[in-house]
Amino acid sequence: MPSVMLSAVLEEEPDLYEAFPPHVDPSGITILTDSPPGKKAPLKNFEEIQPLIQQGRKRELKLIIRENSWPINSPVRASLWPALCRQHQHGKSMLDGFYWDMVTQVFGTVELPDKPIMLPPFVEATHCLGYHLTRKGRAVADRVVSVLGYACPDITYSPSLYPITAALLHFMPEEECYHCMASLVASKEKMFITQTKLLNEVTWKTVMQIAKKHAKSAAQHLSRLSGAIGPERIYADWQWWILAALPFPHLVRVLDCFFHEGIKVFYRVALAILILFHKHTTNQNSEWYAEATKNGVDHAIDKFCRNMPVSPTKLLRTAFTIRALSSQYISRVFIKTEMTLKSKQVITGSRLVRSRSSDNLPTSQSQVNIQMMSHTLTIREGSHSPGPRALSMGVYPIQSIKSQILDQSELFTLWSWLPVRITMYQPVLLYTTEEHGCSLTTFYVRVEHHEPTLLMIKTCNNEVFGAYCSTRWFERNQKDERGNRQAYFGTGETFLFSLYPERAKYPWVGCAADGRSDEKLSHGSELFMAADSKMITIGGGDGQAIWMDENIRYGKTDRCSTFNNPPLCPSGDFEIRVLEVYGFAGA
Repeated sequence: MPSVMLSAVLEEEPDLYEAFPPHVDPSGITILTDSPPGKKAPLKNFEEIQPLIQQGRKRELKLIIRENSWPINSPVRASLWPALCRQHQHGKSMLDGFYWDMVTQVFGTVELPDKPIMLPPFVEATHCLGYHLTRKGRAVADRVVSVLGYACPDITYSPSLYPITAALLHFMPEEECYHCMASLVASKEKMFITQTKLLNEVTWKTVMQIAKKHAKSAAQHLSRLSGAIGPERIYADWQWWILAALPFPHLVRVLDCFFHEGIKVFYRVALAILILFHKHTTNQNSEWYAEATKNGVDHAIDKFCRNMPVSPTKLLRTAFTIRALSSQYISRVFIKTEMTLKSKQVITGSRLVRSRSSDNLPTSQSQVNIQMMSHTLTIREGSHSPGPRALSMGVYPIQSIKSQILDQSELFTLWSWLPVRITMYQPVLLYTTEEHGCSLTTFYVRVEHHEPTLLMIKTCNNEVFGAYCSTRWFERNQKDERGNRQAYFGTGETFLFSLYPERAKYPWVGCAADGRSDEKLSHGSELFMAADSKMITIGGGDGQAIWMDENIRYGKTDRCSTFNNPPLCPSGDFEIRVLEVYGFAGA
């Protein structure tokens, strides 16, 4: 990390552990300051900013927020963020206690349930980013988002809603967070959060259009680096450059401006990222150019953002000094793009291009079907009922699982990623190192004739990840027409997943083609499963996503072409604490 970003705690700022609510784990949060104390004017406090909000002096407020680089542990955001969000509320303000009434109506109690909360179908499961929330904090975020889904039934697809909710919870209590999100969702004057699949596509096409005009060299450079996959696939993930990849201190400063100015801040920051990425990849000897040519420009941009070489202030300065990029121009491009897409839908009935991370996830209807069987729906008792409404506990196959690796919340997340037909079958524990020992021979004896299977790994560093394997492991013995044993087998229904520390699903890259026949897949993109007497492998091509040795003790994980996944644990090498393999009775 550059020296300009070395952490330094200002004396007037609170202790790191006192600056955040109890549902935040501050141990992984880095405090960045952009300059030595005394070099700049003192930072504004909320009492100085509040009159500007009350008097509607929006331009002055905008400049102050842009210029004041409050450190991440500053107490100002606990008051500033709610006040900024309240500016955008539509209609009457919510009464005190409204949120808790909603919670009681949906869940039957205000206590956080022990059982996991099934999220609404508009959430994108692979991007439920919790940042530095504790497990309890994530449960709180789940509840806020679920109540929003209940209160706003018109939201059909909103992948950014969960991460923004989680970010707000780092600086305020649950009820305040809900009121902020409700204001952003209902805002009429400015857009903050897209709520349909069409508008989600409009945003990335808008970024692509404004980049061609206002970051022309960077856009041309990106197009050259994108090669055969084309720039559209890169731009489709634009919001995750910001919400998923930027370091948390950078994201928080971006959100300072976003909560006042709206989604145009994200557009500007996305262009700033492209401009900075271009600057650092122009030299063909640079590490970022090498990363782009070796692993693809999409991975290079993601990694560049995660290791952002400039301070939050420099990032915002780059974003806000892009010349002649007005809000009016952005609005014109957005509206024109929206009209074009709507007319294409009417004429051709064409399907919208999706971000790769949303492919192969359960449909809205399938998630609703799962919800109907889950415990998250309430039983409506008569008004004479003396107590709170009870939670319904429909018969749900995974409730019988006693895993040594996953808790119920993680199991529900994992089950929402399975093919819908499989979720109806009873899972059966076929093999566990805790009971059956650490032997690949025993693994095959107990597992090889079952199809499909679910592998779950917990490492000695407590990382949790695994794979849904669509084909029998016995296929390792099958021979091709020439009499040679197959090296790889399996189908595109196979997928990888990670549940700790990251929560993400990595489907086959062939799903990302979304049915388009003009995208040719390389041989390395279809290497699903491989096994012999010495090892098992899941995912191949330029690396192995999961590899385990014959003693089921050591393994390694790397990016692979089949699933386009990052390494599933940070070090790449891991030691297995527990391996569990489940089959499905009757499947």
